[in-house]
Amino acid sequence: MSKRRHPTSLRTSSEDVAVSRKAPDTPQTRSAAYRLAFADDEFMTSEDTRGVRFQLEYLKPEFRLREHGINSTVVLFGGARIPEPGKPAWAAKNETQRRNLETASRYYDEARKFAQFASQTAASMDYKEYVVTTGGGPGVMEAGNRGAADMGAPSIGLNIVLPHEQAPNLYVTPDLSFNFHYFATRKIHFLMRAKAVAVFPGGFGTLDEFFESLTLIQTGRMDRIPILLFGKDFWTKVINLEALAEAGTISPDDTDLFTVVDTAKEGWDVVRQFYNLPQMSEPTWRGG
Repeated sequence: MSKRRHPTSLRTSSEDVAVSRKAPDTPQTRSAAYRLAFADDEFMTSEDTRGVRFQLEYLKPEFRLREHGINSTVVLFGGARIPEPGKPAWAAKNETQRRNLETASRYYDEARKFAQFASQTAASMDYKEYVVTTGGGPGVMEAGNRGAADMGAPSIGLNIVLPHEQAPNLYVTPDLSFNFHYFATRKIHFLMRAKAVAVFPGGFGTLDEFFESLTLIQTGRMDRIPILLFGKDFWTKVINLEALAEAGTISPDDTDLFTVVDTAKEGWDVVRQFYNLPQMSEPTWRGG
């Protein structure tokens, strides 16, 4: 964030934090009660200040994205376990999983190419629109950030602290690499600027993100945007929304809220036509 100081005659909070840490060592200054409230980790991480933490987790990325002038994003969801083509399936627990994950590695390339298409369009708009955004981790997320980096474009990573994951992948733009404690505030930042959502094969997290996006559009809480489901063979095995429509638990036309595609070009054409974007030549970088 900007380090510029607004014109004021008042001391800043950071100045007072520095001074307070130089106070004489006495029983009074060692007491938690004496710490400045906003510099007191024990107080700031307490149950009573949860609402404040929610607000801070919303505000920090929001301020930085505004500083960068980013108005809209293209969001890629998908499995962290899908490897880059030619690389081993590190997450496989048995031979069947290894075979299937390595076969699914083609979606890594499609996610990378899709991000290249988005970034090419973002470049024509001074990287203020259609900026690639992922969860910041490995697999499909890495492929998305990598596709943007291929084109020299910035991209956003919205990481979250998990017991077994995750460091940001090396392709996220450092100034746009965020970390979250709350899934709720992370979800807000995924969708509040989204002009398109691309969903690649994945697990529980991917399904959660896909269905949440559908629910927000279905209920009118979010404007209609292109939602792309990559991989017909995968998704027809995993979910059956037609069965929900037949059962009457969703409307028959709710299955029109998303489009199933198989390739990056096919997916980007849906986005391009939805927003009447100019057609550009395909990115010269093709993977490898």
